[in-house]
Order: sequence, then C-alpha cells, then structure tokens
Amino acid sequence: MKSFNPKYKILLAVALLVFATGCEKFLDEPAENRKLTETTDYTQSANMVKPLLGAYSEFNGIEWENIPLISVRGDDVNAGGLGDQQDFAQTDIYRYNKDYWMYNSLFQNFYQNIYSANSAIEQVTLYQQYATNKALGDQYIAEAKVLKSWWLFQLTRVWGALPIPPSSDPAALLPAPLSSKEEILHTISTWMDEAIPYLPALRPNERTDIPGGVTKYTAYAIKALANLELEEYQIVADATGEIINSNRFTLEPDFYELFKLKGKLNDENLLELQYSDLGQGSGENYAHLFAFYGPQGWSPAVSGSSEGWGFYEPSMKWVKFMLDRNETVRLETSVLWTNRGIDSLMQDPNYQDLPSWISNTTRYGDVINDFTRAIFVSGKHYLPSTQLTPGRTDYGTNKNYPIIRYSEILLMYAEALTQGANGSAGSAENAVNLVRERAGLNQLSGVTLDDVMDEKFAELAMETGQRYYDMVRLNRFNELSYGGRTFTENAIFLPYPQNQVDQLPSLKQ
Repeated sequence: MKSFNPKYKILLAVALLVFATGCEKFLDEPAENRKLTETTDYTQSANMVKPLLGAYSEFNGIEWENIPLISVRGDDVNAGGLGDQQDFAQTDIYRYNKDYWMYNSLFQNFYQNIYSANSAIEQVTLYQQYATNKALGDQYIAEAKVLKSWWLFQLTRVWGALPIPPSSDPAALLPAPLSSKEEILHTISTWMDEAIPYLPALRPNERTDIPGGVTKYTAYAIKALANLELEEYQIVADATGEIINSNRFTLEPDFYELFKLKGKLNDENLLELQYSDLGQGSGENYAHLFAFYGPQGWSPAVSGSSEGWGFYEPSMKWVKFMLDRNETVRLETSVLWTNRGIDSLMQDPNYQDLPSWISNTTRYGDVINDFTRAIFVSGKHYLPSTQLTPGRTDYGTNKNYPIIRYSEILLMYAEALTQGANGSAGSAENAVNLVRERAGLNQLSGVTLDDVMDEKFAELAMETGQRYYDMVRLNRFNELSYGGRTFTENAIFLPYPQNQVDQLPSLKQ
C-alpha cells in the first residue's frame, strides 16, 4: 500500500497551522459579519497570504450535506431511503420542498464562502499598497477568483438565476438584481480569463507554498465547465486543450487506488478537497464527514472502524449499464456490494450469471453487510479500514475528496469536438481512448457524442453531479426518468429556499 507523501502532509499541516494561528479571529467571526477593520496592519506584507488561506479553509471545510444535494438527482445515484432525511430522498425523485434545511444550507454556505473570497480579494488589495511583491498579491487575488467561481458555478447549476455578490458585505446583495444562469456563467468565464495570467503553470500538487492550491489549469478547467453549460464548445475545446497540451497531467494508472490514500494530491487532480490527520492516531484531525456515504453495520477488517449512514447509493440502472459494458475496475471501485444488492440484481434474468469478482467483501477485507437503507454503497467515498491511521476510527477519515480530475478534462475535450469544435490537443478518439485504456476497455474509432456521454457516465458516476447536469444540458430528460421517476423541464432547478426568499427581495420576483 502506497501512503500519502509525507512531504505533502507536512506542507498541508503548515498551511493549516499558519491559518489557524494567524487568522483565528477571522475564522471565529460569522462569514456574514466579516469586515475590513482598521486594526489590521496592512504594511505587514508577510501576512498577505492569510486572507487567501481563509478562503481555502472555507473551501476545504465544505459541509457534508452540500455535495450530496448537488449530485443526488442523476441516474447514477440514489438517495438511501428509510432514514431521517426524507426530503433528501424526495429530491432524488424530483419532489422538492423549499423549506428543506439542506436547500438553505447549500445556498447559505456557498454564498458565505463567496463573501469570504471577496473579503480575501479586498484585503489582499489593501496589502498590495505596501507590498514590494505586488505580483504575489495578483496571484492571491486570482486564486480567490477561482474558488468563488467554483462556488457560484455550483449555485447557478442548482438554482439558475441568482444575485452575484459584489463585495464581502452581505448587505450589498439585498439590492443586487438577479442574473440569469447564462449571465452568471459568462461572468465566471470572464473571471477565469482575468485570473489565468496570474496563476502558476503547475499541477496543484507541484505547488510547495500551498500544496494542492489552484493553478492556471484549475482556472482553465472551471472556464471549460462554465462554457460547457453554455454550449460554447469551441471555448471548451480551447480551455481543455490548454490543459492537455501542458503535458503536466496524467491519469492515475490504478483507478481503484485513485479514490484511496494514493489519490491524495495525485497527478490526475486539478481540484480537490484536502484533509489530513497529520499522520497521527490522535489529536488534530482535518477531516470530511464521509460517514454520509458509507455502509451501516459493516464488518471492517480493522475492528472498531466506524460505520457509515447509508444515504448515497449507486443506482441499479448504472450498475446494469456497467455490467453490460463488461466494466471491471471502474465498477469494482464505484460500488460496494451487499448480498441483498447482489440478490436483487440477479432477480433480473439478464444478470443471473455475474462475474466471480463481485462480492460483499472488498479487496481489502472489509465486509459490507446487508442494511435496510440501501442495497449498494458508493465505493468512491470508501477508504479501506486498513488505510486508516492506527488510532483513527471515523469512516473515511484522512481521505481527500477529488472535485475535478484530468479524465473529466479529456472527456469534455472529446465532447466539444463531437459537437463541432476544432481541437488543438489531438482527436476525440485519442482523448476517449486514454480514459478507456485505463479502464481496461477496447479502443473506439469514430467516436460520437453518445460514446462520450457513455464514457462520462461510466467514469464520473457518484462524484459531483456531472451526469445530471449533462442530461439536463442535452435535453435527455428520458435518461433521468428511471426507476419510477418522471423528470420534466419544470424539475431542472430546485426552488429557492424559503428562508432566503424571505431575506432577498430579488428572489421574490
């Protein structure tokens, strides 16, 4: 087993500790109350990084409920049932409750994070007045723009039209008009054009100042994502082509280990949420709550390792799709099997002869027992109990959360070319086949849009909602009508949270 590079553990710890000690007051204040104050000595240019570290802390501190809400409506994943989050399960079948606390949480948290990024930009600008290295300040401002763009991108995909925060002051949002989804995406693309010239031309894991911090290529990726939603395919091809032609990114050869400890700050990752227990069995632990995704009542290889909650389940539709393609490593990686799930699958006469490797015991010896809430478990959010630092027991703790991977860049590039764009980084076939080769599949020729969408379905399932937004963008609503669900155009966006409607006049319109 290859563990996380100690160099990165140390650098991450240093960054976290610098922030924790130097920005303690900044952290403790509620995001909506943060203001620039005369008590900050902006002549101390060595402190110019601290506001940016605050924005990174907000990014890595994403609340556990936010990504599941963003991603649960695709046909790759189901909400686990029979729990205390029935409105989460109802969201999965396109029945929305504007009073559901998760809706308000996502809206409020991501807006607060955007205020934090705006505050970082404002404060760095003040430091720049006195700094001798003004270029470093330009880089920090660019990094904050990338972070706030990711938050705003997720918000507009979920809700469509929204007000864009003009500053770090939440009161400034009150008179702000609604911007359409298209206007927001164009704004994000413009922000990335502004940021790219000031960002390092490195992989995130090549940065030694802020390991895993955003780079020029992260900004190109977010520009590509925004323009994919706009169906501006030439811009997508150009942005992803810049990433491919940089020759800095490679696909991790071992797809299974990509989502384990080996995946931390991997050469494949353009953006990831970072966590660390600092290699210690007790004490400080910067962690994400992966229990949401994990199985209930498992029998871990390392006794005492905590179970999960069972709220995030690979769909039967996706499992059958993968079996029909003779997928092996991607299917094994993405699904933890229960015996009940295997039996349910075999009730279909077409799936009675399953591959011998399908088992409720993982290759690391963790046994996934039957539980009532779901029949499958997301393997992409699974960390083997044997990879937990001795002394740590929380499900998945010390695991990172990949957000944008190089395989998605390759597939966006291929999609843009099949939609008529001209490419500077090779053919659509080559891009798709690089991804397929890692998965152990045969090469394709004459790649079509359907081929690309199938590959994205197989590669990116259970991650951050790409499948749902692809199907909406392409008007393939029939794909989202499955397992008794019926999807219509009226279900594309969630309703604005009632708590926010009560506070923001523009939402009432």
